[in-house]
Amino acid sequence: MATLQSFRFDPPRSDDTVVVLSVSPLEETHSRLRGIFQRTNWEMIESQDCRDAMEVLRHNGLAVVVCERELPDGTWLDLLNLAEGLTSPPLIIVTAFDADERLWGEVLNLGGYDVLPKPLDTFEVTRVISLAWQHWRQKWPAAARPSHAAVA
Repeated sequence: MATLQSFRFDPPRSDDTVVVLSVSPLEETHSRLRGIFQRTNWEMIESQDCRDAMEVLRHNGLAVVVCERELPDGTWLDLLNLAEGLTSPPLIIVTAFDADERLWGEVLNLGGYDVLPKPLDTFEVTRVISLAWQHWRQKWPAAARPSHAAVA
């Protein structure tokens, strides 16, 4: 029997551009995501901390944020709490080297969307972001109208 990993997973493709906000003080995280996104029609905006991320979110209305567990000026939870004040808040996906059941439970129970363990796996990143984007579009259909860029 084939495992899920043995199937090729293609992210949603459309005329819209999928944009993800990557929030990390680590260039290696941004670099890895850029490498993964080269295989998709997605684009990425990079931010280093909560303050810069909120500035991006206020002006761009993005659907999905991939965020380090710890940031120079706070945590993923601080960013989640700040983003909840937006009209169509993004879904927060947390990344961490020490991702374990405790972190997954914390993220899911406190309103985050999912956790991506590091090192980042291409299949898992693509799968989780695709699902988050689809979930956000269903939750906020007015924000995801074709007249705007659909974002992940």
